[in-house]
Amino acid sequence: MVQNTIFTNKSSNYKTDIATYKVGYSSPSNIALVKYWGKFGRQFPKNPSLSITLDNAHTKTLVNFSKKEVTGDVSLSFLFEGEKKKSFEDKMLKFLSSITNELPFLLEYDLKVESSNTFPHSSGIASSASSMSALAMCLCDFERVLSKEEVSEKYFFEKASYIARLGSGSASRSLFESMAVWGKTDLVESSDDYAVEFRDFSDVFNGICDSVAIISAGEKAVSSRAGHALMDTHPFAETRFKSANSNMETLLDSLKSGDFDKFTEVVEIEALELHGLMMNSRPSFILMEPNTLEAIKRIREFRNKTGTKVCFTLDAGPNVHILYPNSEKSAVKKFIEDEIKPLAQNGLIIHDQMGSGAKRLEC
Repeated sequence: MVQNTIFTNKSSNYKTDIATYKVGYSSPSNIALVKYWGKFGRQFPKNPSLSITLDNAHTKTLVNFSKKEVTGDVSLSFLFEGEKKKSFEDKMLKFLSSITNELPFLLEYDLKVESSNTFPHSSGIASSASSMSALAMCLCDFERVLSKEEVSEKYFFEKASYIARLGSGSASRSLFESMAVWGKTDLVESSDDYAVEFRDFSDVFNGICDSVAIISAGEKAVSSRAGHALMDTHPFAETRFKSANSNMETLLDSLKSGDFDKFTEVVEIEALELHGLMMNSRPSFILMEPNTLEAIKRIREFRNKTGTKVCFTLDAGPNVHILYPNSEKSAVKKFIEDEIKPLAQNGLIIHDQMGSGAKRLEC
């Protein structure tokens, strides 16, 4: 099992004689199958999680670094889809200011950041995961240039995952191809510090599809950050963490063996446990909408009636992720069009599938 790793601080090796540098990355969102809910310390998970890396739903981020004449606080100019977004800029500035020990060059350069999504913001797809991971890749790319040292791709991606994690826990998983595991477990070589790629799954799951029914695109009643904090005093917290570890073991077995029925059982239990935890916390929250429950009912009825390999999962919101093998695409998409689309806000369904992780952009 990989132990916690403090990445080598290369500040003593920086050659900050580079006047300007421009870099861009795209990074996708992801959907967790085993959920991370509850954290400790500086953004460490209280249980391991496993996610599918998405493909179409990604954030593109460009960063221009310009050398300052005088070292000072972090300075940032931020545009989201061509417009100033002060709330986004404030959040990013707070994050960058919190990681100057990890990346000291942030105090020596002015940053101009431009970001855009391929999916609507607040559409029920985790934009913090894609945006923070794309930003982390840009930062670690520049660190690699400044250090003038050769580092392996493995080290580079793990360091970027580590930096992304400090901004958003789920962002640590978005960088990697196909699937990723974050959180220490004896079942695979993994770490609390960063996520690792997971590829030990049957061909049944290769290219798995994820169609997201946007039941409501409104702002959630509770932020993920506040939801995680509620686990600190949750009456069922320890039971949940044990359950998550047990579900992880069963899920890994089903992925390796290609057992989609067992996969379905675990993935749906995990989704409902997450919402059960929110309903049982103090204060409690109900994030599912009536149409969320109706969609779940219709998915299960369709599966039972036809034998189609299809299941659902949820994130911390009302929207429904419908998972199915690529071989079932035709049947499931027809079902979604006929039975699920009428339940979605403005009929919005976002079709996606397993993806290949973060990619460098041509600037």
